[in-house]
Amino acid sequence: MNITVVGTGYVGLSNAVLFSRQHCVTSLDINAQRVELLSQGISPIVDEYIEKFLKEEKLNLNATCDPKQAYSEADYIIIATPTNYDSDTNYFDTSSIESVIAEILPLNSKAIIIIKSTIPVGYTSQVKEKFNTEQVIFSPEFLREGKALYDNLYPSRIIVGEKSERAEKIAQLYLDATIDQKAPTLCMESTEAEAVKLFSNTYLAMRVAYFNELDTYCAKHELNSHDIVQGVSLDPRIGQHYNNPSFGYGGYCLPKDTKQLLANYKDVPQNLIQAIIHSNKTRKEFISKEILKKRPNVVGIYRLTMKADSDNFRDSAIQDIIRELEEYNVQIVIFEPTLNVETFENYVVNNDLSEFLRECDVILANRMHADLSTAEEKVYTRDLFGEN
Repeated sequence: MNITVVGTGYVGLSNAVLFSRQHCVTSLDINAQRVELLSQGISPIVDEYIEKFLKEEKLNLNATCDPKQAYSEADYIIIATPTNYDSDTNYFDTSSIESVIAEILPLNSKAIIIIKSTIPVGYTSQVKEKFNTEQVIFSPEFLREGKALYDNLYPSRIIVGEKSERAEKIAQLYLDATIDQKAPTLCMESTEAEAVKLFSNTYLAMRVAYFNELDTYCAKHELNSHDIVQGVSLDPRIGQHYNNPSFGYGGYCLPKDTKQLLANYKDVPQNLIQAIIHSNKTRKEFISKEILKKRPNVVGIYRLTMKADSDNFRDSAIQDIIRELEEYNVQIVIFEPTLNVETFENYVVNNDLSEFLRECDVILANRMHADLSTAEEKVYTRDLFGEN
C-alpha cells in the first residue's frame, strides 16, 4: 500500500513508522526542520521505540513538505494534526483537519482519509457532508506520549468508525502491523467511535483525579499515602495501575478531551464530568498552597514535562502551579534539558543541574529522578511509586 501520514507528532510519526515496516509510507509535515531530521533517520520527538526503529529497522519511509508528492499516489491518507480545545467555542479547533481534507480532494479523490486526530462527537458525519465525500473515516488512537510506537505495536484495541467492508480492511491493516496480531478489533459507527475516545480519556482523568484526591486527604491528615494507595489498589476491581499521585492530570490529551466531552454534554444531565475537571483545578491549587507554606524565596521546577521519557510539556499541570506561585512573588527557576533557551515565558531556565539544585530553596518534581538524589531534602513531590 501507499500510505501518507500527515503530521509528525506522537500519533503521526508512530503511525508512519508502524506502517513503513510493510508498506510505502510518506510522512508529510509543514515543519521543514522536522522533515529534514526524518530524512536523516532522526526522530524529531522523544520516543524510545521510534528512535530505535528509525536507527535499526529497514523502513520504507520518506518525508516531505510537498502535498502533491504526498497525496497523489496514496491509497490511504492518515490525518494526525493537532486539535486544540478552544475555550471560546467550547469545541476542538478542527481547522487543521479541514485544511488537510480540502488540500487532498483536488489531488486525490479516491484515497481513503483516516482521521486519527481527536475530534468532537458527531464531527466525522459533519465533515463528510461539508466536503461532499464518503472517503473520510475516523479511527481513534490510544497512545501514550513517549510510548506511542510501542502502543501501536502492542495495542489494547483497534477501533474503526464505520460498519463496512472497507472499515474491516482498515482494522486488518492495523492488526497486520502489530507484533502479535492478537488485539481485539471493533468496527462501529463514527459517532460511537468518537465517543469511545473521549469517554476513555475522561475515565483516565477521573482515575488520576481520584488518587490525587486520596493523596490530598493523606497530606492534610499526615497519613501514609503510599500504604493507603497500595491497600486500595490490591482490590482486583480497582487494580495496581495508573494509581500514582501527581500534581494533576495534564499533557496534550486529558485536559482538552475532558473539556470537549463536557461540552458535548450540553443539555444532558451530568455531575461527574464537571467534577473531574474541577477536581484537577483544586489539586493544583492545593499543591501551590503546600509549597507556599514552606515560605521559599526560590522555587525550582524540575522538568516541565508530565512524564519521564517525554519531551512534551503542553498543558502540563506544573505550569499552572508556576502561575499560581508567581502571584505570591516567588522566584521561579526551571530545569528543562529539552529547552535550549535562557528563559521560558519570562522564567529563568538553568540547565546546569548542580547550580540549579544549589540555588533553589524548594524543588518541585512531578516525578522523582536520580538527578535529585543529592538534594532530596529540598524536593517536593507526590510521587509514591517512581513511575508515570
